[in-house]
Amino acid sequence: MERVIPVCLWLILALHLVLGVAGNAEGDALHALKNNLADHNNVLQSWDPTLDNPCRWFNVTCNNEYSVTRVEVGNANLSGKLVPDLGLLTNLQYLALVGNNISGVIPEELGNLTNLVCLNLSLNALTGHIPTTLGKLAKLRFLRLNNNSLTGQIPMALTTIATLQVLDLSNNRLEGNIPNNGSFSVFTPISFVNNLLNYIPPTPLLPVSPTAPTSSAVSGGGGAVAVIVGVVPIAVFSVCAPVIIYVLWRNRKRQHLSINRPARRPEFHLGQLKWFSLRELQEATDFFSEKNVVGSGGSGRVYKGRLDDGSVVAIKRLKQRRTQGGLQQFQTEVEMVSMAVHRNLLRLRGFCLTPTERLLVYPFMLNGSVRSCLRERPESQAPLDWGVRKRIALGAARGLEYLHDHCNPKIIHRDLKAADILLDENFDAVVGGFGLAKLMAYKDTHVITAVRGTIGHIAPEYLSSGRASEKTDVFGYGIMLLELITGQKAVDIARFANDDDVMLLDWVEGLLKEKKLEMLVDSDLQGNYIEEEVEQLMQVALLCTQSTPMGRPKMGEVVRMVEGDGLAERWEDWQKRKMFHQEFNNTHHPNVKWFIPDSTSRILPDDLSGPR
Repeated sequence: MERVIPVCLWLILALHLVLGVAGNAEGDALHALKNNLADHNNVLQSWDPTLDNPCRWFNVTCNNEYSVTRVEVGNANLSGKLVPDLGLLTNLQYLALVGNNISGVIPEELGNLTNLVCLNLSLNALTGHIPTTLGKLAKLRFLRLNNNSLTGQIPMALTTIATLQVLDLSNNRLEGNIPNNGSFSVFTPISFVNNLLNYIPPTPLLPVSPTAPTSSAVSGGGGAVAVIVGVVPIAVFSVCAPVIIYVLWRNRKRQHLSINRPARRPEFHLGQLKWFSLRELQEATDFFSEKNVVGSGGSGRVYKGRLDDGSVVAIKRLKQRRTQGGLQQFQTEVEMVSMAVHRNLLRLRGFCLTPTERLLVYPFMLNGSVRSCLRERPESQAPLDWGVRKRIALGAARGLEYLHDHCNPKIIHRDLKAADILLDENFDAVVGGFGLAKLMAYKDTHVITAVRGTIGHIAPEYLSSGRASEKTDVFGYGIMLLELITGQKAVDIARFANDDDVMLLDWVEGLLKEKKLEMLVDSDLQGNYIEEEVEQLMQVALLCTQSTPMGRPKMGEVVRMVEGDGLAERWEDWQKRKMFHQEFNNTHHPNVKWFIPDSTSRILPDDLSGPR
């Protein structure tokens, strides 16, 4: 018996060592990175090499096998250099060190990270060439190396990455030719601007007057013109003067009559986007007939249309404002939004630009929006079942996460609601309604703007100060989740409480704790739902709708919680903090309530309802 115990101990120790090999190797790699960086703000303080694995470190995420899948340390004032040891993180999917001051070269060993989906080293001080080995990253979808000091040519190996969706190599010192084959064929010039590369920036070509001489004629024949002017008799000019005046008058009249015709299209490419003529879209919508209107809001109307090829599209006709920029600005904005490519985002198909029109063309969503399916569906249409609603919640979260974390500059929606969660032919969620004037630089924490939104979905800080950030979208997502679960509008949910002394979210939380889910869940489901999953989504909704933006999770965290990872810990932590601060809040702010304003508010909604 005495010998059995030491043998067991040895077996346990051996098993511990075997299981800890992967974790220790990955921990050693990250610790090597830490030792090679100057951590001025102590953000890597938790990276303790004595632990079995790095899964408990901040800014590090692991999978169920305790292998590192994410390393995200952004805007942390780190300096120093990257290390080849990063190539040992073979299960790594996301490596994001954006917005630091990291210098040196990009290690070739990063090409060993064959599971990598996102590589974001933008806004640093990296030098040297882009490693050819990155071409081995067959799963890579997001590659951002912009705003560094990289030199040399763009490796042709990168064009073989078939999965690449977003590319940004702008603001470096790259030279040579831009590859236009393989996966690079869909990327626009904005992916490469501010380099030494061989390409002509897209510039609009203005309409040329039929009587204006070409530049070559002017420059090459200047002497001849001078001679002719010197020898032509004044009498001949007098005879021709009436003809010249008539031609100028006719050209001026033509220009006046053609002001509503489509402007000549600038010669530039926007990846897969098509520049539609105004005539095409007029005919597709029966000249913007009222019968084809499927949505309207503060930015314009949405029309259903059918193109010549038979495809059905949604055409958003933007309102004209005096403050809108010109042709070049509209082009830049369209390019920015066109780079937001994700299966859970409504992708821009094309656009039209004339002196009087700004039109955006999107695929038409066959099953409308979450709002239309919840509250505007015909009796013959079956209600959304619980499995579909849960899938919608996850898809919408993933779409918002992409806008916040994988767009540069990031895009904030500002007005997320059930009407903006569109449903394709498979009832998969597609986030729409994000527009052209909501772009944020990576280092911005918020933008201040006129309050724009829909009643019941506006975050408190945005309503009071006009400060919008990605946390504004998190709030809107939480309210959308409540609508998805209850089947009711946000303002109607508030009326369910029927008690002026109880705040809405406290009322919802109380029913959740008392397990009275039947008072919350949409009656159309007729009890066909999984209670545990309803509770989990309710918890996510309440975490997202906290009154202060700092308390709300980021959309990346929301995605993981909807997937079932980390929700219990986050909920428990919030409950503890809430109990701790409850007495203080009751003492100092006894009359403050979170509420949803009713429809009598003067805020104008930007509400694009129905399929588009």
